[in-house]
Amino acid sequence: MGRVFVAGSINMDVVATADRHPRVGETIAGRAVLYFPGGKGANQAVSAAKLGAPTTLIGGLGKDGFGAELRTFLAAQGIDLRFVKDTEAHTGTAIITVANADNTIVVIPGANAMVDAADVAAAVLAKGDVAVSQFEIPRATITAFFERARAAGATTILNPAPAMQFVPELLDLVDILILNETELGFLTGTELRDSDEYAKFIDAARSLQARADQIVCVTLGKRGVVALIEGRQHTDLGRAVKAVDSTGAGDCFVGAVAAVLADGNPIQSALGYGNIAASICVQRMGAGPSMPTLAEVRAVLAAERAG
Repeated sequence: MGRVFVAGSINMDVVATADRHPRVGETIAGRAVLYFPGGKGANQAVSAAKLGAPTTLIGGLGKDGFGAELRTFLAAQGIDLRFVKDTEAHTGTAIITVANADNTIVVIPGANAMVDAADVAAAVLAKGDVAVSQFEIPRATITAFFERARAAGATTILNPAPAMQFVPELLDLVDILILNETELGFLTGTELRDSDEYAKFIDAARSLQARADQIVCVTLGKRGVVALIEGRQHTDLGRAVKAVDSTGAGDCFVGAVAAVLADGNPIQSALGYGNIAASICVQRMGAGPSMPTLAEVRAVLAAERAG
């Protein structure tokens, strides 16, 4: 079995719940304030670890209360934290508003901005491993990480979120690109809506590909997942569940895909597992704590096969 290495952000999510989102300039009464471990890197690492993959996280924390709490939580998930450094910056923080299962998020990077090429150079990857990153750490660090991964024969997964433009040299290093329709639309200059035909997402994905063997996977929430694999469309339809909080669902999917690939399974199986894992995740509050276990995903699979 290969290992999953995640180079990415670690945040404390400060979540305010309300009946609706405020308009610009408006103040409304909320229902509760909650604190959850989060950050796209940490979420993806937790997802992979809870699905049984040996998982290493590379990142940074502040020497503050949030940093200590997050380190304790991540260690309890069985994640290797040898390459998570303590910095003089504050721990990354996300301010999240949740209303009607939708969220708005403001992220303050803090220690995440301090993760550099030397940090990713410390981890030794091998063939069969999976290297995962996102855009909540410096892009130069991601490039250095993926260069090392590709040289070692590891598979690279990029989740380009939050969406921002990046150089072709980084895209060339990506084996699997996982993004939602908003991020795909931004990167391709295409107007996309989650209600569009699947073929429209595939056309946009094809225009983004750096090379023919690169896999582009588009997550579409309740509509499931559509991917461009070897020039053909692959679709996993969404699952009918009662969503409570969509925070972290995309990260859950990414981590699940990485875990299944590290276990030697094909990409099609990995996308199916990721789709089920994310559907479980949205039925719970919070990001990191809502990631499902391997037993939970297998139980859903068994029930669907029996039904």
